[in-house]
Amino acid sequence: DSTNMQDVYYTPQAMAQSLLDLTIDNIKSDRTPEDLLFQVMLELGVALSSKIEETIIAGKRVFRVADGFLLACFDAGVTTETVTAIAKQKPYYAVFRDSGMANDSVATTFEQIFRTYSSETVRKVL
Repeated sequence: DSTNMQDVYYTPQAMAQSLLDLTIDNIKSDRTPEDLLFQVMLELGVALSSKIEETIIAGKRVFRVADGFLLACFDAGVTTETVTAIAKQKPYYAVFRDSGMANDSVATTFEQIFRTYSSETVRKVL
């Protein structure tokens, strides 16, 4: 199938400033969290045959892949509590949805939380 991402994700420089308000979310609206998870797994080279578990961390649905090698949360309203709880598990990869952050404060402190609890985690925000 086609990518889960809107064109602005891959070529932001091609977007006119006046059109940015139309692309608040860089993920296509009909995509599920599972769609995003499988795309991320392919992009990061994580085998699709890896064990995938769903868990709830700080009230948010989190995919735990390959025994915690990859943790991914695509829910809306992700708080610093969620980010901190994931960082404390020290995954190799941690993936979040940019529009899923509860507010600008969470987005701003995201990197600092990982530097504090798991600086070696590779972080990706869609």
